[in-house]
Amino acid sequence: MTEKNIRSTGLGSVIPVAAMLLFLMGSCSGNDPDTVTALLYSDSKPVAISIKDGKIAAVKKISDLPDGSAGLFVAPGFIDNQVNGFAGVSFTFGGGELTAEGVKKATRELWKTGVTTYIPTLTTNSNELLTKNFSILGEVKDDSALLGSIPGFHLEGPFISPVDGYRGAHPLRFVRKPDWEEFLQLNKSAGNNIIQVTIAPEMEGALDFISNCTRAGIVVGLGHHNADAQLVKEAVDRGADIATHLGNGCANMINRHINPLWPQLSDDRLMVSIICDGFHLNPEEIRVFYKVKGPELTVITSDVTSYASLPPGKFVNIEGDTLELTPDGMVKYPAQNVLAGSASPLKKGIANIIRVTGCSLNDAVGMVTRNPANLYGLDDRGEIAIGRRADLVLFRMEDGEMIIEKTIVNGRVVYDKEQKSI
Repeated sequence: MTEKNIRSTGLGSVIPVAAMLLFLMGSCSGNDPDTVTALLYSDSKPVAISIKDGKIAAVKKISDLPDGSAGLFVAPGFIDNQVNGFAGVSFTFGGGELTAEGVKKATRELWKTGVTTYIPTLTTNSNELLTKNFSILGEVKDDSALLGSIPGFHLEGPFISPVDGYRGAHPLRFVRKPDWEEFLQLNKSAGNNIIQVTIAPEMEGALDFISNCTRAGIVVGLGHHNADAQLVKEAVDRGADIATHLGNGCANMINRHINPLWPQLSDDRLMVSIICDGFHLNPEEIRVFYKVKGPELTVITSDVTSYASLPPGKFVNIEGDTLELTPDGMVKYPAQNVLAGSASPLKKGIANIIRVTGCSLNDAVGMVTRNPANLYGLDDRGEIAIGRRADLVLFRMEDGEMIIEKTIVNGRVVYDKEQKSI
């Protein structure tokens, strides 16, 4: 979760693809209901994708699309590596107690936005609450209703900077020093499914903690920190992989020369994730980050919270603070006029990075598919290729916005815009 000073910047059940023949608007061939046809996102050329047993069986170029399919694109299902909650369900706090049914609800709602794989993210809180919620997530992760949409979990905090600004919206009373034994117990409660930890490298014991994570095959993110260049270098030397939501979780007043941004940008070994919802970063920040890291080292994340997809209004979180969700999707503390998190799904970030950088659709989609799949070793997804999971999203680009038409997860249609619900 992040914080930024605004004033400073001016489903039900799922059914097989074959059963959706009448609803696929030309995206599936009438002669072969297990074939999706659309414009391939990478080159805008018509393509037919055959699906068998939940996997991609063939990918063939075709001359034309069926009637009614003009402007319809197909891409790999989106992968969101930082989801704090969705549709009123919070993985840590703010949405009531976490339940298995809540996880399923959040997953179904995420499918509607084109996200087919996501990493539930638990943020800074008490050991008791983290243990409880990781246990719930661990028990439901492999439920057949989720269709393998959750490969693991992300622990963002509590081993972060306690300093205001760098701490972001994480509650100070739960921030603590890195403790490997505590982490092992949390991971045990999660069924050993924690696949990323975000940590502040300047915290006492953090560098050894990073080394331990690296040896255990856990992705390390640097975030909510104020580490200098030497510390960032040593953290990367020890295996840190990515800068978590770069440019956020950072104090508003920083030294223009000595700050955590430059060393993370300048190290070519470090990927970055960025929130492109239009609120967390200014267009010029996104352009600079993208120019430096490029489409191969950038991951678009949502950092989305439980307020996503809810109607605008005011809410009271577990800390007793009043939050406001604005009609345009901003979550803020109205009293201080600062961001309190994100309520915009990943598809908004895809459209926005195209708008502000001029990057191609191919590159934008790659930053929510190929790159996170490579980061987490998800060899069965992230690309449209024979043998990969048939995780697909069909969409149109209209007036600079991404409109999701259908979502297919593991070969099953889980969302259809025309049918409204599945």
